[in-house]
Amino acid sequence: MKITFRPTTAHDVASLPAIERAAGQRFRAWPELAWLADGDVISVEQHRDYAEQGLSWLALAADCPVGFLLAEAHASSLFIVELSVDLAWQGKGIGRQLIARAADHARRLGLASLTLTTFRDVQWNAPFYEKLGFEYVTELTPELRAKREEEAAHGLAYNSRCAMRLPL
Repeated sequence: MKITFRPTTAHDVASLPAIERAAGQRFRAWPELAWLADGDVISVEQHRDYAEQGLSWLALAADCPVGFLLAEAHASSLFIVELSVDLAWQGKGIGRQLIARAADHARRLGLASLTLTTFRDVQWNAPFYEKLGFEYVTELTPELRAKREEEAAHGLAYNSRCAMRLPL
């Protein structure tokens, strides 16, 4: 089936929390992270804000949303807030294509990189991004430091996470 990609519209946002929830089911395979499968997801209102700012992209199969990427602009990078692909659609290159859309947008904004924070040892997290050319960041920008501290405050073990950067 052909997958299409486009910016998210306000009409799309109601379906996005369910995609994030479905994507999160993969964490059930990691006992220490299984709680994430039932954790909070990004609200419809927050999705609407990202869409209105032009910082949300959607993957569709037969015009049905199956994945999305949310971003925010930092001083020199576009930060990937969330990348979620429905569990049934993972492994088909959808995440890579969504990242490519974000990278194109970052270049248009004149930003030097994509950045993100993710789990260091979960195979579909840091190792996946590393295969795409992301590098581990050891000296955190103020924005990345704030993201890491926010994650720790929400119960994510600081040493289980890392920041990564894809130079553009």
